[in-house]
Amino acid sequence: MAETPDPVRTQGLVKRYGDLVAVDGVDLRARAGTCLGVLGPNGAGKTTTIEILEGLTRPDGGTAEIFGQNWADGGRKLRQRIGVQLQETNLPPKLKVLEILQIFASFYEAPRPTHEVLELVGLQEKSKARTSELSGGQHQRLALGCAVIGDPDLLFLDEPTTGLDPQARRRVWEIVEQFKESGRTVLLTTHYMDEAERLADDLVILDHGKIISEGTPQEIIRTLGAENVISVEVEGDFDLASLGALEGVVESRVDAGRAELQVTRTDEVLPRVVTAVRDAGARVEDLHVHRPTLEDVFVSLTGRHIRDA
Repeated sequence: MAETPDPVRTQGLVKRYGDLVAVDGVDLRARAGTCLGVLGPNGAGKTTTIEILEGLTRPDGGTAEIFGQNWADGGRKLRQRIGVQLQETNLPPKLKVLEILQIFASFYEAPRPTHEVLELVGLQEKSKARTSELSGGQHQRLALGCAVIGDPDLLFLDEPTTGLDPQARRRVWEIVEQFKESGRTVLLTTHYMDEAERLADDLVILDHGKIISEGTPQEIIRTLGAENVISVEVEGDFDLASLGALEGVVESRVDAGRAELQVTRTDEVLPRVVTAVRDAGARVEDLHVHRPTLEDVFVSLTGRHIRDA
């Protein structure tokens, strides 16, 4: 029996723009019934990679396959099997919400009923509103509705919850989880680390066109080799960078007047931090401890918080 191809697979993917190598040998795999999260700062190559997978951009090297086919050979059939929510979607301002969904439904052979999609994205009461009358969050939910109305097997979501209130954001999370439970696949980019940690079964972190870390969210977090992260702010004349030399500190970073210390044996390191500050004649202004997160990994790998990238 022939093996069922993965919904998404790339090997040695390359894309150049003049002298700039935007995507540099990227290997991706998204398994059926899972969510693959792609993280990276601006300019890391994630948008270009996604555009290649969506059939919007041609690669200069390597291969990109959707359900075992490339876009040159299976483009028309593949269009019927994917749904795409772009980071920014410009919809005709004078058309009504229901009309937009009906137009998108007409592109597919077996679309979902429009009333079902309206309920799914919470826009029933806005069905007769023009798109120009929608808030930013409602516009984002309509874009999601356009992406799922074709009942796709593979869903591309580029920053799907940007601009949404917490309740709407969690509704999107539920849609993604239901989508996975039905055996279908999601490829997600996001700037929200809690979102990536909750939704993604597998993650890749891109920087400068290359994959710099990959695995499950927990596997990636464990690469820090830290038990906890101590965040400390000091009042007075004190060299925060000196805390990085304390025993038990795996890695340290100073940013905006605050030291972030990745540590082992937290119970031993905490007193050392306080003592070092006091001995220098300064005072601990603020201190807290948290378990390592994806944000900590991202900062460690790229030197930036993803919200600032």
